[in-house]
Amino acid sequence: MKISVSQEGKVPVAPGGVGLFFEDLNYALDGGLYAEMLENRNFEAKDVHGEWDRYIVEEDGGYGWSAYPADAEVAMKIKTDRPLFPENPHYMRLTAPAGAGVKNKAYDGIYLKKGLGYRISFYVRSYDYKGRAAVGVYQGGVALSEKKVKLKADGAWRHYAVHFKAKADADGADFAFRIEKGGTVHIDAFSMMPDNAVLGVFRRDLVDLMKEMKPGFLRFPGGCVVEGNSLANRYLWKESIGMPERRRHNWNRWAVHATGPENNFRSEYSHYGQTLGVGYYEYFRLCEYLGAKPLPVVSVGIACQYMSTEFVPLDDPELETYIQEALDVVEFASGGPDTVWGKVRADMGHPEPFGLEYLGVGNEQWEASPKQKDGTERPNEFYKRFERFEKRIHEKYPDIKIVGTVGPTVGTESHKSAWEWTRENLVKNPDFVYCADEHFYVPPQWMYDNVTMYDKYPRLGKVYAGEYACHVPGSGAALLNAPQANCWEGALAEAAFMTGMERNADVVVMKSFAPLFARLGYQQWCPDLIWFNGKTAYGSASYYVQKLYSLYTGDTSFKVTTDGEKIFASATSRGNLLFVKAVNAGEEEVEAEIEGDFEIGELANILRMEGDLKDFNTLSEPEKIVPREVAPSAPRTLLLPPRSFSVLIFRK
Repeated sequence: MKISVSQEGKVPVAPGGVGLFFEDLNYALDGGLYAEMLENRNFEAKDVHGEWDRYIVEEDGGYGWSAYPADAEVAMKIKTDRPLFPENPHYMRLTAPAGAGVKNKAYDGIYLKKGLGYRISFYVRSYDYKGRAAVGVYQGGVALSEKKVKLKADGAWRHYAVHFKAKADADGADFAFRIEKGGTVHIDAFSMMPDNAVLGVFRRDLVDLMKEMKPGFLRFPGGCVVEGNSLANRYLWKESIGMPERRRHNWNRWAVHATGPENNFRSEYSHYGQTLGVGYYEYFRLCEYLGAKPLPVVSVGIACQYMSTEFVPLDDPELETYIQEALDVVEFASGGPDTVWGKVRADMGHPEPFGLEYLGVGNEQWEASPKQKDGTERPNEFYKRFERFEKRIHEKYPDIKIVGTVGPTVGTESHKSAWEWTRENLVKNPDFVYCADEHFYVPPQWMYDNVTMYDKYPRLGKVYAGEYACHVPGSGAALLNAPQANCWEGALAEAAFMTGMERNADVVVMKSFAPLFARLGYQQWCPDLIWFNGKTAYGSASYYVQKLYSLYTGDTSFKVTTDGEKIFASATSRGNLLFVKAVNAGEEEVEAEIEGDFEIGELANILRMEGDLKDFNTLSEPEKIVPREVAPSAPRTLLLPPRSFSVLIFRK
């Protein structure tokens, strides 16, 4: 069997084409990437439930807090009079006997790493309690680490902070606040952060896995979170900056995912919220740390079309607010300290512009006429509104590369219509969009059948494959509950499909698997790139496929053909190196000869992933399916094992 590489029709590869898409889904931010260890730390939790277009939001500020010790006669009341900050007005009035207080759920409990330092901070208001308070981590009623502070009884909110180093490892421990003598105090805005948090904000092991991929860009903060289940619930980036304690809590759109009669329209994640401890300033700083270009996404005034019929009509003056939010994002990222939003960024500690090249306008909207609650159908006029956004953005910022959208499906009538509209506008204005965002979650056979899909795409209009993943029937994906959804069968199909993306690098200029993160036991969507719990994290088989494409892609892509059944391949070069990616999706070993119509050099190294189709990585076996180095046995030929993905590195 031959894999033939040809210079005929070679195309340039846009740098940094493999990136990451972050959405606050599967507890990816609070309880995940945000290194904050406490849950509902500021008593602002909401219990959200309901069904399509009808959501009930109930205050439940006491969620995640309980008496400590459990049998202590502790009185807890959530109050709002004279709050610490008006943006987050809820706090707790705690009345407890000596030595008692409250503990925090902290997701699955507190994990401590021996030798690592932790910083705890909180606010207390005391009118007449003059004793001390203790905060710390306890297990079985025994203090693992505890610090005490003297409280001021002056009726004012006071901030306290302590630091300790863990003397031993611990898992599933309790975080608790106790008062030394019996009495009453008001408490709010707790925090517990590890010293090793990246930039003082992000969980290190998760960021390390991101950084190892060397992503070219990071798209944030979503997804459907950007749109919101209602317009009031959409992501408001201006509320995500400034002092973290003053960032208004928002309920998460995924709190009402998969609700129905079977669960009384309330999911087990009904308290899923957004503290916004990580906001736009932190996202931009993370991009800077990763060396990835930021790709923020802004709302176009249409709520999630899967979950709502709500939108701002085109003739409503309110739409101007959304356009201004988009313009102000650019100024926040790139404006000088003499601009309104550039000064905000500078005052937060980053006087130099972050720089912004890309801006996503809309998530996965499509032209539609949804039936309203009054029974009438009204067009959302997505095409016209996008054109208005594009015009206003490019009038002020002509160099911004707008990332558009062609909806959430591929090959449907709405998808075809969106591409027709996009290309019509590109004929009139080549800068209308830099690329259009396509999403597809599909079974393995679809990916194999469509490896050549982009061969057939017109060369007018570039693609950002912004959300894609292989969903293997019966693997757990349909149940939305299991890491086995990331089995090798799916990752192998993704590797094959990506050879088609790579061969068509002149069309597919950006790509990112989705979703990025899932906390074990808290996920609403599978498969996912990276899995974690409170203690550790690991990459799925799909993660390593993406990593190989990111690390071993050159700046020129060649035409590649194969004459073997179920063999898929692509090739790129950089300097004196040629990277050939080869997938053997069959059940038999195949001997392959690599040939080219130019000097390709000799096979210097092989990186290979292989396994049984149902294999997947786990906490106990995090490297069951990972790339392994294989020594070449000949300069141009090799054996491709069944169900394998190989990166062949040739050196001239």
